[in-house]
Amino acid sequence: MKRKTGISRPSLPMYERIRQILDSARSSVVRSVNTTQVVANWLIGREIVEEEQAGQKRAGYGEALLQELSMRLAADFGNGYSAQNLRFIRQLYLTYPRLLGDSKICYALRSEFIEGDSAKGRGICHAVRSELKVQAISDAMHRKSWKPGTLHPNLSWTHYRTLLRVDKVEARSFYEIEAIKNNWAARELERQINSLLYERLALSRDKKGLMRLAVKGHEVQKPTDIFKDPVVMEFLGLPESPRLVETDLEQALINKLQIFLLEMGKGFAFVARQERLTLDGDHFYIDLVFYHTILKCYIIIDIKTGKLTHQDLGQLQLYVNYYDRERRTEGDNPTLGLILCADKNDAVVRYTLGKDQQKKIFASRYKLHLPSEAELQAELRREVRALSAPKRNRGAK
Repeated sequence: MKRKTGISRPSLPMYERIRQILDSARSSVVRSVNTTQVVANWLIGREIVEEEQAGQKRAGYGEALLQELSMRLAADFGNGYSAQNLRFIRQLYLTYPRLLGDSKICYALRSEFIEGDSAKGRGICHAVRSELKVQAISDAMHRKSWKPGTLHPNLSWTHYRTLLRVDKVEARSFYEIEAIKNNWAARELERQINSLLYERLALSRDKKGLMRLAVKGHEVQKPTDIFKDPVVMEFLGLPESPRLVETDLEQALINKLQIFLLEMGKGFAFVARQERLTLDGDHFYIDLVFYHTILKCYIIIDIKTGKLTHQDLGQLQLYVNYYDRERRTEGDNPTLGLILCADKNDAVVRYTLGKDQQKKIFASRYKLHLPSEAELQAELRREVRALSAPKRNRGAK
């Protein structure tokens, strides 16, 4: 017979609450360290710029300063302060001059970092010990009213280094907002920048729409807000080949569904693949079915590895009509359809679909490799010409 110790195991609900506390504390520490590093680098960048400006009349002073500073920092603090990294640090200050917002907060943070016996190298150590205070100030800034261009605790130094590559202020603001809203890791942020997400979303927007992208990020309000052209699917690892068949492409998308949903954008929820429709004994198979949680509607995706034809558009129209009549329930908006194709003729799309159908049926090219910026820019210019062609034709009549 076992003796009772009088000590009972913690109840499951209590254990889960303790786990949540520890997970939250661990996340807070990570954010705190990240924020401290960004703030430290910004302050270092400011010191470099101010020193360069003081010696700006001396030719080559800036580069010589970085080389000397790199050697001394490497000796005192180890790797991580190469001349190249110091250039990034300097660029952080030049690109984000208002990163710390209010000047009072800026000087308060600066004093946090230089407080202590800096002559003995304890200034940085004190800053690390004070990271929770720095985080508290950062959180206060965030709660006050965060704006693009200012410090956010969810953006690490790696995020900011990636953002430095974006030249346009509006595009950079957009990527900051989206990285925070969607909790993008730095690698995903880099992929979205490389695929020119901002330019692809900006394609069909007027000046007010572009401003909203830069201030509020990607907002989904209507069907045209959710479809990109082209859709970049380099993550599938498939070669571009005329031998590629639709079933292989569809299977690859299912295997990488999570990344595919990131590329498609917010609101997409997977419903089915190869769904069979039977109409008076004839069988049809829908490649992919999604439900959009923001627009409240089904989305039918048909995959074509060749060039889009008017028959493809007619087939997708059949699927959309079927879903509207048989699957759509109260509260659902009209079903949307998207054809992902290797190539398309925009005139064929315009003349096959009526004006009302063009609001429900869309066609986008897919890319199986990450195009260069020049290739994507050319693709976007072609789309702009296609969008403006009907207007020119109407004006000529």
